[in-house]
Amino acid sequence: MNTATHAIAAHASYLYDRHTLAVRLMHWINVVAMTVLFMSGLQIFNAHPALYWGKSSYSGRPPVFQIDTVTGADGSRQVRAFPAWITVPARYALGMAREWHFFFAWVFVLNGAAYVLYAVGTRHLMRDLAPTGADWRGIGQSIKDHVRFKHPRGDAARRYNVLQKLAYLGVIFVLLPLIILAGWAMSPFLNSIAPGWVDWLGGRQSARTIHFIVAWLLFLFVAVHVFEVIVSGLWNHLRSMITGRYRITRE
Repeated sequence: MNTATHAIAAHASYLYDRHTLAVRLMHWINVVAMTVLFMSGLQIFNAHPALYWGKSSYSGRPPVFQIDTVTGADGSRQVRAFPAWITVPARYALGMAREWHFFFAWVFVLNGAAYVLYAVGTRHLMRDLAPTGADWRGIGQSIKDHVRFKHPRGDAARRYNVLQKLAYLGVIFVLLPLIILAGWAMSPFLNSIAPGWVDWLGGRQSARTIHFIVAWLLFLFVAVHVFEVIVSGLWNHLRSMITGRYRITRE
């Protein structure tokens, strides 16, 4: 590439600071925590691959969801649920899976609380995530653009679109609080401290079912998020989340 071509390329695009160091650190902590939580949660589910609604699984009512199990030749139960390569630990070990899950659950909760405080304190929440009137008016066009894989260019790429904002807000203020609350509802210790509050979710078994469903909704969000990152410029997004700098191509 000659000097003139370099000059044209530099004029056609520029780098700007998109993510602060604090946001980048909390993002990668969340990546690790959510990965371990999901994989250890699948191992915990393998211990009893059935979901119920109500206070107890001994009510006589059938489960609302169940994965069948089989017995091996040696008499051990072999679960047809989630394979070893996607669980933590890989071998069946309920106690160890619970230890992994509980430790990273607190990492996730504390990191999430730090992010919300940071987002409010720096006005990141109102400035970057709160939908504006123009966002609401353009939601139809935003849906069309996503369906056609048409991504914003120029200065428009510096801002989250309305679907991104709604998705992030839904995850931060609906799904994450719900999965945390449902996780706490399964704790006999917390239930003993404040008896009765678990009934708000329908009982401990209902909380387990809600926890499982929301976990898969979060998995779906992450899958769509990763897909959008790939199709809209993998390296550009990775660079912005590692160095903070995002390249904008002028229109």
